[in-house]
Amino acid sequence: MRTKAALLHEPGQDWAVDEIEIGDPVAGEVQLRLAATGLCHSDEHLRTNAMPVPVYPVLGGHEGAGVVTKVGPGVTGVQEGDHAVLGFIPACGVCRPCSAGMQNLCDQGAGLLTGQAISDGTHRVTHRGKPVAPMCLLGTFAPYVTVNQSSVIKIEDDIPLETAALLGCGVSTGWGSATEVGATRPGDTVVVVGAGGIGINAVQGAAAAGARFVAAIDPVEFKREKAVEFGATHTFASMEEALEPLHDVTWGRLAHTTILTVGELQGNQLGEALAITGKGGQVVVTALADMTATDAKIGMFELTLLQKRIQGAIFGGASPRTQVPRLLELYRQGRLKLDELVTRTYSLDEINKGYQDMREGKNLRGIVRYTDADW
Repeated sequence: MRTKAALLHEPGQDWAVDEIEIGDPVAGEVQLRLAATGLCHSDEHLRTNAMPVPVYPVLGGHEGAGVVTKVGPGVTGVQEGDHAVLGFIPACGVCRPCSAGMQNLCDQGAGLLTGQAISDGTHRVTHRGKPVAPMCLLGTFAPYVTVNQSSVIKIEDDIPLETAALLGCGVSTGWGSATEVGATRPGDTVVVVGAGGIGINAVQGAAAAGARFVAAIDPVEFKREKAVEFGATHTFASMEEALEPLHDVTWGRLAHTTILTVGELQGNQLGEALAITGKGGQVVVTALADMTATDAKIGMFELTLLQKRIQGAIFGGASPRTQVPRLLELYRQGRLKLDELVTRTYSLDEINKGYQDMREGKNLRGIVRYTDADW
């Protein structure tokens, strides 16, 4: 199949909309026609080369939802016409992490940046005869995708697909960072550093879990204002600015959990996050750093004497096949804001404008909406 797509031909360039070839599903694969894709910061890491990949061009995009149009041999659980969300982490269900209830750590995730299809190790997407690497083996910056069934999560047909697309990464990752990995309990103090597409969902997850104080930290005033709408009780422009007020309001106990959801993690931010985290508390590291970064500045003394900890998180520490349906049920009940997350929609041809708006702090989440002109 020939279709349009947004490709990155090398780091530092803008996304280029061009024509690609997408292969039909082989055994264990599914093809979908997408309704929308989210513009997540992780794809920006491809452009800046903070997340280098072995094959260029790269087909971006890893948040998407759509309708199943074809299924390959041996596919179970979905059929043509079904609605589905694509999880950026595959969940095979049989590897050791999946069997232990940790689908977000599925062994199939090891190949997410290779561009090689899970089913047979070949490239399902090509551009002018050359292999293309789809981001997270999805490549949702194209209106059609052919993906492994491990990445496909069936949803009910009445859920708006444009809304559901955000559950493939940002919503699930942010919410779970507060509720699963963060284990927020009623009465806790939770600090979220970075109130973008992931952080804003950590804010509403912490609030929904019963946190007494939810502090959102972001240098952009627009995001601080939106954080209040999603459940923040306090907002600050920096962690340094937040330290004294948090000390006062918590009677010196500071945060039970501090969640780092900044655009690109810097080593010094770990130490700053530990400083606003209280005794026995934790810093949840959801943000991505440059893949080559190895230096971090932390107060090692306080790790021991104040029994603090630093905990990584991917997909919010939750299993995609359970978290997506659970969050959609909360959405049905009016307990999860999804529609309000989308600040602006774009066409695929406007994708560079969308990312410029993200870099300038104008969006909580931008999405590309596909139409008949794309299909």
